[in-house]
Amino acid sequence: MNHKTAALCFAMASVAALSLIAESPGQTDQITIQPSHPDMPDATHGKLGIAHKSLLRSDLAGMTGQEVIVWDTEYAPRAINPRHYHPAAITFHIVSGTGVWQEEGKAPVELKAGDSLFTPAGTTHTHWNPSHTESLRFLEFIVGEKDKVRLEPVR
Repeated sequence: MNHKTAALCFAMASVAALSLIAESPGQTDQITIQPSHPDMPDATHGKLGIAHKSLLRSDLAGMTGQEVIVWDTEYAPRAINPRHYHPAAITFHIVSGTGVWQEEGKAPVELKAGDSLFTPAGTTHTHWNPSHTESLRFLEFIVGEKDKVRLEPVR
């Protein structure tokens, strides 16, 4: 199975999972990414050292106004994506390296190659590469309203 076929299969599984999940609650005004992780890079400079490669962008058949997007994403050592949320559901699948994901109000979760994490639409989170030497590579499977799946920063 090639990468595009695997990505499409994973995306369709995400769509199936999404259909089982109730609408997520709205955003809160106060962000509580706690406790701070000892290997968390400085996020005050924003999103640096992150590269995205588009693998797929397609309308979902039979689901008017919905689309699926698949990104191949690479984080340089110590790269971080500061607090943000997506107005669409997103599934992360780690291809190589180790990353840390932290949702609002929850403890950080370390993900390694082969691990996956589903994040419902509207969930405030941050993720980063704690390594000083190795890159982190993962696939992002995003399912949501057409043209409204981009991330929204949270300050």
